[in-house]
Amino acid sequence: MSSAKTQPIVIVKKKGGHGGHHGGAWKVAYADFVTAMMSLFIVLWLMNSSDKIKKAVAGYFNDPKGTANLLGTTMNGNGITVEQERSDALQKLKKKLEAEIRARKELEKLSKQIEITITPEGLRIELLETKNGTFYESGSARLSASGQELLALLASELKTLPNDLLIEGHTDAAPYSQDTGYSNWELSADRANAARRLLQAGGVRQDQVTQVRGYADQMLRVKSNPYDPSNRRISILVKNASSPLPNLTGAQTVDGPPAQPRPPAVPAGNPPQVAQSGQPPADLPAKAPKPAPPASPSTQASGLLARLTKLEPVPKK
Repeated sequence: MSSAKTQPIVIVKKKGGHGGHHGGAWKVAYADFVTAMMSLFIVLWLMNSSDKIKKAVAGYFNDPKGTANLLGTTMNGNGITVEQERSDALQKLKKKLEAEIRARKELEKLSKQIEITITPEGLRIELLETKNGTFYESGSARLSASGQELLALLASELKTLPNDLLIEGHTDAAPYSQDTGYSNWELSADRANAARRLLQAGGVRQDQVTQVRGYADQMLRVKSNPYDPSNRRISILVKNASSPLPNLTGAQTVDGPPAQPRPPAVPAGNPPQVAQSGQPPADLPAKAPKPAPPASPSTQASGLLARLTKLEPVPKK
Protein backbone atom coordinates (compact mmCIF):
# COMPACT_ATOMS: atom_id res chain seq x y z
CA MET A 1 0.00 0.00 0.00
CA SER A 2 1.15 3.49 -0.78
CA SER A 3 1.72 6.15 1.82
CA ALA A 4 -1.02 8.38 0.25
CA LYS A 5 -3.70 5.96 1.28
CA THR A 6 -2.53 5.77 4.87
CA GLN A 7 -4.93 7.62 7.22
CA PRO A 8 -3.40 9.65 10.06
CA ILE A 9 -4.00 8.42 13.54
CA VAL A 10 -5.71 11.08 15.70
CA ILE A 11 -5.25 10.78 19.46
CA VAL A 12 -7.71 12.78 21.62
CA LYS A 13 -6.64 13.40 25.21
CA LYS A 14 -9.23 14.64 27.70
CA LYS A 15 -8.07 16.49 30.74
CA GLY A 16 -9.84 15.70 33.97
CA GLY A 17 -11.86 18.74 35.18
CA HIS A 18 -12.06 19.94 38.76
CA GLY A 19 -14.33 22.94 38.08
CA GLY A 20 -16.76 21.91 40.78
CA HIS A 21 -14.25 22.82 43.44
CA HIS A 22 -14.03 26.40 42.17
CA GLY A 23 -17.76 27.03 41.81
CA GLY A 24 -19.85 29.39 43.99
CA ALA A 25 -22.64 27.07 45.10
CA TRP A 26 -20.97 26.42 48.44
CA LYS A 27 -21.07 30.12 49.30
CA VAL A 28 -24.86 30.18 49.16
CA ALA A 29 -25.09 27.13 51.40
CA TYR A 30 -22.61 28.62 53.85
CA ALA A 31 -24.51 31.92 53.96
CA ASP A 32 -27.74 30.08 54.73
CA PHE A 33 -26.01 28.18 57.51
CA VAL A 34 -24.58 31.36 59.08
CA THR A 35 -27.98 33.08 58.88
CA ALA A 36 -29.67 30.15 60.57
CA MET A 37 -27.06 30.11 63.34
CA MET A 38 -27.43 33.86 63.90
CA SER A 39 -31.19 33.52 64.13
CA LEU A 40 -30.79 30.70 66.63
CA PHE A 41 -28.48 32.76 68.84
CA ILE A 42 -30.84 35.76 68.70
CA VAL A 43 -33.77 33.59 69.79
CA LEU A 44 -31.74 32.08 72.63
CA TRP A 45 -30.65 35.57 73.74
CA LEU A 46 -34.19 36.93 73.67
CA MET A 47 -35.49 34.04 75.73
CA ASN A 48 -33.23 35.11 78.60
CA SER A 49 -33.72 38.89 78.15
CA SER A 50 -36.00 41.25 80.07
CA ASP A 51 -39.40 42.39 78.85
CA LYS A 52 -38.01 45.85 78.08
CA ILE A 53 -35.45 44.44 75.65
CA LYS A 54 -38.05 42.18 74.06
CA LYS A 55 -40.36 45.14 73.42
CA ALA A 56 -37.47 47.14 71.97
CA VAL A 57 -36.51 44.36 69.57
CA ALA A 58 -40.15 43.83 68.58
CA GLY A 59 -40.52 47.56 67.95
CA TYR A 60 -37.48 47.54 65.68
CA PHE A 61 -38.82 44.70 63.55
CA ASN A 62 -42.22 46.40 63.35
CA ASP A 63 -40.65 49.67 62.21
CA PRO A 64 -36.96 49.30 61.25
CA LYS A 65 -36.64 52.84 59.86
CA GLY A 66 -38.28 54.46 62.88
CA THR A 67 -40.72 56.52 60.78
CA ALA A 68 -43.96 55.38 62.39
CA ASN A 69 -44.06 58.38 64.74
CA LEU A 70 -43.51 60.75 61.83
CA LEU A 71 -46.34 59.18 59.89
CA GLY A 72 -48.62 59.06 62.92
CA THR A 73 -49.25 55.33 62.77
CA THR A 74 -49.53 52.99 65.71
CA MET A 75 -47.63 49.76 66.30
CA ASN A 76 -50.77 47.77 66.95
CA GLY A 77 -51.53 47.37 63.27
CA ASN A 78 -55.18 48.34 63.80
CA GLY A 79 -55.13 50.86 60.95
CA ILE A 80 -56.03 53.80 63.23
CA THR A 81 -53.56 56.68 63.22
CA VAL A 82 -52.50 58.53 66.35
CA GLU A 83 -53.51 61.85 64.84
CA GLN A 84 -56.97 60.50 64.09
CA GLU A 85 -57.40 59.34 67.68
CA ARG A 86 -56.37 62.75 69.00
CA SER A 87 -58.66 64.52 66.58
CA ASP A 88 -61.61 62.37 67.63
CA ALA A 89 -60.97 63.08 71.32
CA LEU A 90 -60.77 66.83 70.69
CA GLN A 91 -63.95 66.72 68.60
CA LYS A 92 -65.80 65.04 71.46
CA LEU A 93 -64.53 67.65 73.92
CA LYS A 94 -65.52 70.48 71.56
CA LYS A 95 -69.08 69.15 71.16
CA LYS A 96 -69.41 68.61 74.90
CA LEU A 97 -68.32 72.17 75.72
CA GLU A 98 -70.64 73.64 73.10
CA ALA A 99 -73.55 71.61 74.48
CA GLU A 100 -72.79 72.78 78.04
CA ILE A 101 -72.71 76.41 76.92
CA ARG A 102 -76.03 76.09 75.05
CA ALA A 103 -77.60 74.49 78.11
CA ARG A 104 -77.02 77.66 80.18
CA LYS A 105 -79.16 80.61 79.24
CA GLU A 106 -76.70 83.18 80.57
CA LEU A 107 -73.92 81.78 78.41
CA GLU A 108 -76.05 80.98 75.37
CA LYS A 109 -76.41 84.70 74.72
CA LEU A 110 -72.61 84.96 74.57
CA SER A 111 -72.12 82.08 72.14
CA LYS A 112 -70.88 84.48 69.44
CA GLN A 113 -68.13 85.65 71.80
CA ILE A 114 -66.96 82.06 72.45
CA GLU A 115 -65.02 80.34 69.70
CA ILE A 116 -63.84 76.73 70.03
CA THR A 117 -61.62 75.49 67.22
CA ILE A 118 -59.28 72.55 66.64
CA THR A 119 -55.77 73.50 65.58
CA PRO A 120 -52.60 71.44 64.98
CA GLU A 121 -51.51 72.39 68.52
CA GLY A 122 -54.74 71.25 70.16
CA LEU A 123 -58.16 72.61 71.12
CA ARG A 124 -58.25 76.41 71.31
CA ILE A 125 -60.97 78.15 73.33
CA GLU A 126 -61.15 81.92 72.76
CA LEU A 127 -63.20 84.38 74.80
CA LEU A 128 -63.74 87.45 72.61
CA GLU A 129 -64.48 90.82 74.14
CA THR A 130 -67.02 93.35 72.89
CA LYS A 131 -66.84 97.13 72.89
CA ASN A 132 -68.26 97.43 76.40
CA GLY A 133 -66.55 94.33 77.77
CA THR A 134 -68.02 90.85 78.10
CA PHE A 135 -65.81 88.65 80.23
CA TYR A 136 -63.66 91.37 81.80
CA GLU A 137 -64.47 94.82 83.02
CA SER A 138 -63.40 97.46 80.53
CA GLY A 139 -59.71 98.32 80.89
CA SER A 140 -59.32 95.99 83.88
CA ALA A 141 -58.18 92.46 84.65
CA ARG A 142 -61.21 91.93 86.91
CA LEU A 143 -63.53 89.20 85.61
CA SER A 144 -67.20 89.90 85.10
CA ALA A 145 -69.98 87.60 86.27
CA SER A 146 -70.25 86.03 82.82
CA GLY A 147 -66.49 85.48 82.68
CA GLN A 148 -66.45 83.81 86.08
CA GLU A 149 -69.34 81.52 85.16
CA LEU A 150 -67.79 80.48 81.86
CA LEU A 151 -64.35 79.82 83.34
CA ALA A 152 -65.91 77.78 86.14
CA LEU A 153 -67.69 75.68 83.48
CA LEU A 154 -64.45 75.20 81.56
CA ALA A 155 -62.58 74.24 84.72
CA SER A 156 -65.09 71.47 85.49
CA GLU A 157 -64.33 69.88 82.10
CA LEU A 158 -60.63 70.65 81.73
CA LYS A 159 -59.66 69.31 85.14
CA THR A 160 -60.53 65.77 84.00
CA LEU A 161 -58.08 65.89 81.07
CA PRO A 162 -54.42 64.82 81.16
CA ASN A 163 -53.52 67.52 78.61
CA ASP A 164 -51.48 70.57 79.53
CA LEU A 165 -53.05 74.02 79.27
CA LEU A 166 -51.63 77.23 77.84
CA ILE A 167 -53.36 80.55 78.62
CA GLU A 168 -52.77 83.63 76.47
CA GLY A 169 -53.92 87.22 76.89
CA HIS A 170 -54.35 89.63 73.94
CA THR A 171 -55.38 93.27 73.57
CA ASP A 172 -56.11 95.61 70.68
CA ALA A 173 -53.80 98.40 69.50
CA ALA A 174 -55.51 101.13 71.56
CA PRO A 175 -52.98 102.43 74.12
CA TYR A 176 -53.70 102.07 77.80
CA SER A 177 -53.89 105.73 78.87
CA GLN A 178 -55.06 105.60 82.49
CA ASP A 179 -51.59 105.11 83.93
CA THR A 180 -48.28 105.74 82.23
CA GLY A 181 -46.69 102.88 84.18
CA TYR A 182 -49.30 100.33 83.04
CA SER A 183 -49.57 99.25 79.40
CA ASN A 184 -51.25 96.65 77.25
CA TRP A 185 -48.44 94.25 78.11
CA GLU A 186 -49.37 94.25 81.78
CA LEU A 187 -53.10 94.19 81.01
CA SER A 188 -52.88 91.14 78.72
CA ALA A 189 -50.67 89.27 81.16
CA ASP A 190 -52.86 90.15 84.16
CA ARG A 191 -56.02 89.01 82.38
CA ALA A 192 -54.43 85.68 81.45
CA ASN A 193 -53.20 85.26 85.01
CA ALA A 194 -56.67 86.05 86.40
CA ALA A 195 -58.11 83.31 84.17
CA ARG A 196 -55.45 80.92 85.41
CA ARG A 197 -56.32 81.60 89.06
CA LEU A 198 -60.04 81.02 88.49
CA LEU A 199 -59.42 77.80 86.53
CA GLN A 200 -57.22 76.43 89.29
CA ALA A 201 -59.80 77.47 91.88
CA GLY A 202 -62.30 75.40 89.87
CA GLY A 203 -60.23 72.23 90.11
CA VAL A 204 -57.57 72.48 87.39
CA ARG A 205 -54.32 70.99 88.67
CA GLN A 206 -51.45 73.26 89.62
CA ASP A 207 -49.10 71.57 87.16
CA GLN A 208 -51.69 71.40 84.37
CA VAL A 209 -51.27 75.06 83.41
CA THR A 210 -47.75 75.07 82.02
CA GLN A 211 -47.56 78.60 80.60
CA VAL A 212 -49.32 81.95 81.03
CA ARG A 213 -48.50 84.63 78.45
CA GLY A 214 -49.40 88.18 77.60
CA TYR A 215 -49.04 89.20 73.94
CA ALA A 216 -50.49 92.74 74.11
CA ASP A 217 -51.36 93.70 70.50
CA GLN A 218 -48.62 91.64 68.82
CA MET A 219 -50.97 88.86 67.61
CA LEU A 220 -54.10 90.59 66.38
CA ARG A 221 -57.11 88.49 65.48
CA VAL A 222 -58.36 91.08 62.95
CA LYS A 223 -55.17 92.42 61.40
CA SER A 224 -57.06 94.68 59.01
CA ASN A 225 -58.52 96.56 62.00
CA PRO A 226 -56.11 96.72 64.95
CA TYR A 227 -58.74 98.49 67.06
CA ASP A 228 -61.43 95.83 66.60
CA PRO A 229 -62.85 94.82 70.01
CA SER A 230 -62.47 91.10 69.20
CA ASN A 231 -58.71 91.56 69.30
CA ARG A 232 -59.14 91.78 73.07
CA ARG A 233 -59.44 88.13 73.98
CA ILE A 234 -58.29 85.29 76.21
CA SER A 235 -57.15 82.02 74.60
CA ILE A 236 -57.06 78.70 76.46
CA LEU A 237 -55.18 76.05 74.51
CA VAL A 238 -55.68 72.37 75.40
CA LYS A 239 -52.36 71.13 74.04
CA ASN A 240 -51.75 67.86 72.26
CA ALA A 241 -49.30 65.52 73.95
CA SER A 242 -46.70 66.02 71.20
CA SER A 243 -47.55 69.55 70.05
CA PRO A 244 -44.54 71.88 69.88
CA LEU A 245 -44.37 75.07 71.86
CA PRO A 246 -45.66 78.12 69.98
CA ASN A 247 -43.35 80.90 68.91
CA LEU A 248 -42.26 83.11 71.81
CA THR A 249 -41.67 86.20 69.63
CA GLY A 250 -43.47 89.21 71.09
CA ALA A 251 -44.78 87.36 74.12
CA GLN A 252 -44.52 88.32 77.75
CA THR A 253 -44.27 85.16 79.83
CA VAL A 254 -45.65 85.24 83.35
CA ASP A 255 -44.06 82.40 85.27
CA GLY A 256 -43.86 83.99 88.72
CA PRO A 257 -41.72 86.60 90.49
CA PRO A 258 -38.08 86.87 89.51
CA ALA A 259 -35.65 84.93 91.62
CA GLN A 260 -33.92 87.03 94.27
CA PRO A 261 -30.16 86.68 94.71
CA ARG A 262 -29.31 84.62 97.73
CA PRO A 263 -26.99 86.13 100.37
CA PRO A 264 -23.63 84.44 100.83
CA ALA A 265 -23.61 81.62 103.34
CA VAL A 266 -22.18 82.46 106.76
CA PRO A 267 -20.37 79.63 108.55
CA ALA A 268 -21.64 78.48 111.91
CA GLY A 269 -20.10 80.03 114.97
CA ASN A 270 -18.84 83.54 115.46
CA PRO A 271 -19.20 85.84 112.44
CA PRO A 272 -16.00 87.03 110.80
CA GLN A 273 -14.46 90.12 112.33
CA VAL A 274 -14.45 93.34 110.40
CA ALA A 275 -11.06 94.21 109.02
CA GLN A 276 -9.32 97.10 110.73
CA SER A 277 -6.16 99.02 109.84
CA GLY A 278 -6.04 97.28 106.49
CA GLN A 279 -5.61 93.80 108.02
CA PRO A 280 -7.77 90.92 106.73
CA PRO A 281 -10.22 89.23 109.15
CA ALA A 282 -8.88 86.29 111.09
CA ASP A 283 -11.54 83.90 109.75
CA LEU A 284 -10.72 84.62 106.12
CA PRO A 285 -8.13 82.43 104.37
CA ALA A 286 -4.79 83.95 103.55
CA LYS A 287 -4.22 85.21 100.08
CA ALA A 288 -2.65 82.75 97.74
CA PRO A 289 0.94 83.59 96.78
CA LYS A 290 1.41 85.20 93.43
CA PRO A 291 2.75 82.83 90.77
CA ALA A 292 6.34 83.35 89.75
CA PRO A 293 6.81 85.25 86.49
CA PRO A 294 7.67 83.08 83.49
CA ALA A 295 11.36 82.66 82.78
CA SER A 296 12.87 84.55 79.92
CA PRO A 297 13.87 82.65 76.74
CA SER A 298 17.57 83.05 77.53
CA THR A 299 17.12 81.61 81.01
CA GLN A 300 15.11 78.70 79.63
CA ALA A 301 17.79 78.00 77.00
CA SER A 302 20.61 78.01 79.55
CA GLY A 303 18.72 75.64 81.80
CA LEU A 304 18.06 73.30 78.87
CA LEU A 305 21.77 73.29 77.92
CA ALA A 306 22.74 72.48 81.51
CA ARG A 307 20.38 69.49 81.56
CA LEU A 308 21.68 68.25 78.20
CA THR A 309 25.28 68.58 79.44
CA LYS A 310 24.53 66.33 82.39
CA LEU A 311 23.16 63.69 80.02
CA GLU A 312 26.35 63.55 77.87
CA PRO A 313 28.51 60.45 78.49
CA VAL A 314 31.70 61.07 80.43
CA PRO A 315 34.80 60.19 78.31
CA LYS A 316 37.01 57.49 79.67
CA LYS A 317 40.52 58.46 80.71
